Amino acid sequence: MPFSFRVLPCVVLLVATLGLGQAALAKSTTVQSPNGRFAIELTTAEGGRPTYRVLWRGGEIIKPSGLGFVLDGDNDWTRGFGPLTELNLSESNDTWKPVWGERSVIHDRYNGATVGYSREDGAAFRLEVRAYDEGVAFRYIIDKGPGGDTLHIASEHTEFQFTADHDVWAVTSAQGLYSKIKLSESRHNLERPCVLETAEGKVIAVAEAAMVDYARMRVRRPDGSNTALVSRLHGPVVSKLPLTTPWRVVMAGDTAGELLENNNLILNLNEPSKISDTSWIKPGKVIRDVTLSTQGGIDCVDFAVEYGLEYIEFDAGWYGPQDREESDARTVSRRGLDLQKVLKYAKQHGIGVILYVNRRHLESQLDELLPVYKEWGIAGIKFGFVQHGSQKWTAWLHDAIRKCAEYGMIVDVHDEYRMTGVERTYPNFLTAEGIGGDETRPPHEQALANLFTRMIAGPADHTFCYYAGFVQDTSSHASQLAKSVCFFSPLQFLFWYDQPSQMSKDQELEFFTHLPVTWDELKVLESKIGTYATIARRSGKNWFVGSFNAVQSRDVKVSFDFLPNGKKYTAHIYSDDDSANTRTNVGIERREVTAGSVFETHLSRQGGVAIRLTPKY
Repeated sequence: MPFSFRVLPCVVLLVATLGLGQAALAKSTTVQSPNGRFAIELTTAEGGRPTYRVLWRGGEIIKPSGLGFVLDGDNDWTRGFGPLTELNLSESNDTWKPVWGERSVIHDRYNGATVGYSREDGAAFRLEVRAYDEGVAFRYIIDKGPGGDTLHIASEHTEFQFTADHDVWAVTSAQGLYSKIKLSESRHNLERPCVLETAEGKVIAVAEAAMVDYARMRVRRPDGSNTALVSRLHGPVVSKLPLTTPWRVVMAGDTAGELLENNNLILNLNEPSKISDTSWIKPGKVIRDVTLSTQGGIDCVDFAVEYGLEYIEFDAGWYGPQDREESDARTVSRRGLDLQKVLKYAKQHGIGVILYVNRRHLESQLDELLPVYKEWGIAGIKFGFVQHGSQKWTAWLHDAIRKCAEYGMIVDVHDEYRMTGVERTYPNFLTAEGIGGDETRPPHEQALANLFTRMIAGPADHTFCYYAGFVQDTSSHASQLAKSVCFFSPLQFLFWYDQPSQMSKDQELEFFTHLPVTWDELKVLESKIGTYATIARRSGKNWFVGSFNAVQSRDVKVSFDFLPNGKKYTAHIYSDDDSANTRTNVGIERREVTAGSVFETHLSRQGGVAIRLTPKY
């Protein structure tokens, strides 16, 4: 297959014909995605500034934007570089199957190039770029520095120069509150993925992928510009050479849902699984035991068996106060909790047990904890309040996940950490928080902002609180069912505050019983950031649909045209119904549907509807 690649007029042509792996000295180079939808152009601008530009459907979405670093000692690697050198081409047209995910098969298809920038004083780096049909990505490769085999990066100066003062969905922390403001009004470092909306309603995202041993990137509007963002690292980076940075990613779509459907791009930019035998990695649904007692654990096991959950979890406090260094996560200090008895009971019933461990004790005890937990039969660890952002703690976290894999343990990372696709490389890393989930009582406006921004990055532990008293203040129970489809997590905490002894046996819980946590296919049917969403997911022959709403009430139409033609399905519909004589006011309707059917309903400003579609044989 021919490369979608062109080299613009050269200053000096080093070879008669430019071919794969050959070198040239060029003014600029453009790499197009296989279908031509995206293109990235590289050049050296005035003053010797390495520069890139991004086009989508032939139109510019990122204007010429600077690249480079400032090294320790104010050694400026942003200017003074000559024309492009060392041009090497690459391409991929592969597919791979994730251990778990939102799709059963992922297509890894791109055209790529690696170019070099150098200047007379010896400063040099390469830029590897890839143009996918879903977006573009690039990363820096530095083979040698000013001296020695170690490089000290003080700051990174990757620019994102937009074409107008777009709206931006601004959030300054991973679990913070989003606000829709003009880019020119932004004053702080913004989390990634950072999503912008154009005046025409198009959507652009700036993201990060494969952050493993580097400082987290956030973005900030620079002084003197109302239409740009610039990378802001959490802190300095010190690395042995050669150094390969994380990927910087630019995506665009007609709708917010298009970006969510294309979030496999983040996974494609990460390395394949390093776990040879993944048969022990089991996604599943979880109930947290809030009593930290033997009976509470046994009750949760019984509840998990009855309603088709795979795990129970003991959270903070089972081994002592999490804020005290002297607490020992190798021992059970909670009165009334016989953990070994619960573990034995859970094993007899095929239910896994997950233990919460605060970062203090992970940092000081992890190497001692893992063999102990392996002997106990623990299924996984929930990391609490991890330190994040800096290169040191980013590297520590991913090394801890690797160690957990060696002991056959799944991982859930909580609090401010946001995923960048590393779960492809270590699929025992099932989920992370980095989201203002239901535990934080978000109104639907916030949940729908999270859905189309944070979820581009990967799975999120949304900590659903189905029976919590505040649900009716911020959401509805039918909406909770819907959100369990919309928010993807292979480790899905469905009952965060709920005790089995205090829960009703409401019939709609059958939806959770049948709910998968990994999927074969994803379709976003409706999407507007902060306003509404309708998402359909397939597992085998069954489909699940979740739709929820914000801002104002609206009529919803769900077309089932994604179903196979000629097949009849039973639609199990769970909706808000004040006339339902239950604690949760969820009505249940069952009807026959086909690919030609359309479901219509009216949703309140905090309403939702969930649908399970099963084939009729």
